[in-house]
Amino acid sequence: MEQTRYPKYIFDWMGGLILFAGYIIGSMAVGFFGIAGKFIFRLDFMQKPWFLMISNAVVFCLMIAAFDFAVVRPKTGKKLNFNFSPTNFYTYLLIFPMMLGMMFIGEFITSQIPTTGPFFGDFYEFFENLMSGLTNDPAVMIIMAVIMAPIFEEIIFRGIIQKGLINNGVVPWKAILLASVLFGLIHGNPWQFVGATLLGCVLGLVYYKTKSLLLPMLLHGFNNLCSAILIFYTQKESFAEAFEMQEWMLLLTGIVLFSVFFYLFVFQNKVRYSEAE
Repeated sequence: MEQTRYPKYIFDWMGGLILFAGYIIGSMAVGFFGIAGKFIFRLDFMQKPWFLMISNAVVFCLMIAAFDFAVVRPKTGKKLNFNFSPTNFYTYLLIFPMMLGMMFIGEFITSQIPTTGPFFGDFYEFFENLMSGLTNDPAVMIIMAVIMAPIFEEIIFRGIIQKGLINNGVVPWKAILLASVLFGLIHGNPWQFVGATLLGCVLGLVYYKTKSLLLPMLLHGFNNLCSAILIFYTQKESFAEAFEMQEWMLLLTGIVLFSVFFYLFVFQNKVRYSEAE
């Protein structure tokens, strides 16, 4: 089918540098306004949850814009555009249980990473203090985690990086894995790295099979919403504690859920496209 709306761009090391340049410029702009706020208004904006929310939006937007104007438009003659079309309802019934299963698996693996000791202990304490600052304002946390992060992160990691790698000739499973590892790395700590990488593989698979960014965005938001609910309910991102079950039982449940619905989604489900990519 002839592509008329969506540009066929590629992602390579130069594209990575451009995304990184957008990140640096965005971070510098945010830092400038934060410092200016201290001197002009005598307010420490950087400690405000709403400022962090706006800062993330600015940085992500500049990264996407940098890739659009420096890579996509000059090389394709089209602006950056993505397919956000829905698909058949049966597909949704398969991908959410599959995602939940991987969430259970990811929690079990993450729980095996130490949180004490000379290195992990200090790092974990720093990470916990950082997260506690976000949970002080539930509204901001929900907006950032459930709405903003799924939209911006899926555009960058699935829409730009994964799709661009596949367009560049990279084998799809390698593109999905690489984008997922990068997705895990940007979380900046070993506990979220594991879960983000595993879940990123599911998000990448769903995007590759459905050709629509809408579905990985919904799954991403579902994962983050569950995490937010668990944080407010148990003070930790733990299904095992919330359900009062052993970690090995959580792992077994996750393996069964993921395996069954992965098979149904990949091998038995025929995705109906309402709009071709």
